[in-house]
Amino acid sequence: MKEYGGYIELDTYRLPMLHEGAVALNCGRNALAYLIKAKGIKKIKVPYFMCDTVFEVCKKYGAEMSFYHIDESFMPDNIDLADDEWLYIMNYYGQLDPQYIKELKNKYVRIIVDNAQAYFEMPLSGVDTLYTCRKFFGVADGAFLYTDSKLDEELPLDESFERMHFLLGRFERTASEFYSENVANNDLFETEPIKKMSKLTDNLLHAIDYSFVKERRTENFSLYHEKLGKINRLKLREVKGAFAYPLLIENGAEIRKKLQQQKIYIPTLWPNVVEEMQENSLEYGLAKDILPLPVDQRYGEEDVIYVVEEIKKCTKI
Repeated sequence: MKEYGGYIELDTYRLPMLHEGAVALNCGRNALAYLIKAKGIKKIKVPYFMCDTVFEVCKKYGAEMSFYHIDESFMPDNIDLADDEWLYIMNYYGQLDPQYIKELKNKYVRIIVDNAQAYFEMPLSGVDTLYTCRKFFGVADGAFLYTDSKLDEELPLDESFERMHFLLGRFERTASEFYSENVANNDLFETEPIKKMSKLTDNLLHAIDYSFVKERRTENFSLYHEKLGKINRLKLREVKGAFAYPLLIENGAEIRKKLQQQKIYIPTLWPNVVEEMQENSLEYGLAKDILPLPVDQRYGEEDVIYVVEEIKKCTKI
């Protein structure tokens, strides 16, 4: 029975939401799980330079993995795809041009594009593409999947209200106070089944000014590139609505530690790569020394300049 009166809950937001027409799920890993089940994927070729959550999903849902290397431009290197194998493409930092992805689609046909780091890059027609919300916005979960295949089963609806504490706390206090809760929230999805996106996350995503977010992230990326492009070992293309500015410099891992002392928290995105790959491999060097500098909508020109100056102090340039 519907309730009337009483106290007012969180308002219902009605702004247009990006990826409105996609399959809305509870997390990125389950977007891949959904695809594996819906398309009956038995074999998948994945990059060595990859978060181990992708490997875990493949194992859990019975997709046999083989691996490939990437080159210095984050592009697949020397791909040999079997007849019944799917190619998993990670759009690292949004650096893969849509035309290049189209060429991969024409060549290999069976490809999956992971746009977890390219939220504002719209999918190509006929290309299975997934997105993760938590990397771009203050939500506890959520993912979108574009696919022409649908699971023939009724998915349960996720609930997010018990996961919001660390986000609400971070809004009014410091990140360090709630970091352990953030980690626990990430770990939660290791065992979560495939679910529909929660009503709460869906609602919050309808409250976002996507034009502002995209513009602010684009401006911050461009300013970093203007100030640090000459020392960056990566040859980058400009990204609209960027995830982060990837700065590859010598001794990046040591500089990361120094920046942390100044409360500039730069993650190692794929620590599993550092642990598992040989030290002389390209993937090891990228995972260890890339500094994904924050470009998100919380920051403006003054913040970017501050981070740049602290990096210059650490590198003595």
